[in-house]
Amino acid sequence: MANIRYTRDHEYIAIDGEAGTVGITDHAQKALGDIVYVELPAVGAIVARAEQAAVVESVKAASDVFAPVSGEVIAINSALEKQPGAVNEDPLGNGWFYRLQLSNPSELEGLMDEAAYAAYLETLD
Repeated sequence: MANIRYTRDHEYIAIDGEAGTVGITDHAQKALGDIVYVELPAVGAIVARAEQAAVVESVKAASDVFAPVSGEVIAINSALEKQPGAVNEDPLGNGWFYRLQLSNPSELEGLMDEAAYAAYLETLD
């Protein structure tokens, strides 16, 4: 099973060795509502931790998706271009945004594990 880490901005990264799959959390997709468009980074793009890497638009709002860690984009979920609703249906599965080759794995230490993220969600209202 993948090691999943979370940001305070509700992105996740599922770690698999030196790579990770990035998307938005179930909490984020529920808050956004029906997702109608996803703008993904280009394969080969270099992203930096906490900087904008993608954009998600819903019937309610547009929102930046920030990179949870730094690295190079090695794959994108191009299926989201035609089916952005997959983010609502399965955010941690078929609704993933991009895969990243980590350039600084130590950045993962600043992210929350599942228990810490759940506790963080309890503080939000």
